[in-house]
Amino acid sequence: MEKPLANKDPAHSSRSEKPSTMAERVAIIRALESLKPEGERICYDPYAACFIDQAMIGYVSGIPGGAKAILDRVNARLPGIPGSLVARVRYFDDFVKASISGGIEQLVILGAGYDTRAYRIEELKKLRVFEVDHPGTQPAKVQKIREIFGSLPGHVAYVPMDFEVDDLGQKLMAQGYSRSKKTLFVLEGLVMYLLPKVVDETLSFIAHNSAGGSTVIFDYGYAHANGAGSGKAAQNLHDYVADQGEPIKFGIPKGTTEAFLTQRGFTKVRNVTRENYRQLYFHGKNEGRKITGLCFVSAEVPANLLTFSP
Repeated sequence: MEKPLANKDPAHSSRSEKPSTMAERVAIIRALESLKPEGERICYDPYAACFIDQAMIGYVSGIPGGAKAILDRVNARLPGIPGSLVARVRYFDDFVKASISGGIEQLVILGAGYDTRAYRIEELKKLRVFEVDHPGTQPAKVQKIREIFGSLPGHVAYVPMDFEVDDLGQKLMAQGYSRSKKTLFVLEGLVMYLLPKVVDETLSFIAHNSAGGSTVIFDYGYAHANGAGSGKAAQNLHDYVADQGEPIKFGIPKGTTEAFLTQRGFTKVRNVTRENYRQLYFHGKNEGRKITGLCFVSAEVPANLLTFSP
């Protein structure tokens, strides 16, 4: 029997109907990193600059050291954020590629924002990719993809969804999502902006509506007693994203990540801390770069958790 999908609160979401400011800010970080020489950059996204305000592009290209000036300004207010964000992109890229080699049959990107993996990872063009995002942001993304490529790629399904209002299962099923296929769910830069109840509903859908061996990967920050991270840098981040209209709502208490996911039906939990990805990526010229406490975690759906009839 299929697990009943949770009922959503019909009240209107608190999210703005305008495109996400944070999606553009993250695209700026990816674009600046992509300007660096191949041997120095942590990640590479040739399309990131397409999602940035043209005035910003003019500033970066027209002023000597413009890219460095922007990163210095961001690091002054939010120490380590640019470094951790580019490490996140690289780690998630590597994870997606490894998952393709491991036999995933479809990819679901939740909170897709201005993610460009479906267009820059060649192997994904052979799979069905579902990009799920807020209806305030997704039209801007779709318009830009049309401008870049001349048309929308046939392997990508665009799924507009407000996570605090809409039902993920209904939205995905309407676009051809198959619960019997081995699936990778990517939640990059998403869960911290969701209410804990919505995080639970999303993970429950993944655990009970995907084939055994399916995987979820997401990033998160630690939750503390006051609901925020510890220290001035963490408080600055909370204040900054709140000012952009996208406040942080979720975190996981330190030391409880594996229990958090196993309690929700997942297995093979792999938690990656900043020290882990420092060792992976920050060598040579990047050895001294600041990074923050952002963590990445992946987990697998066991075969015996399936509760639907394919």
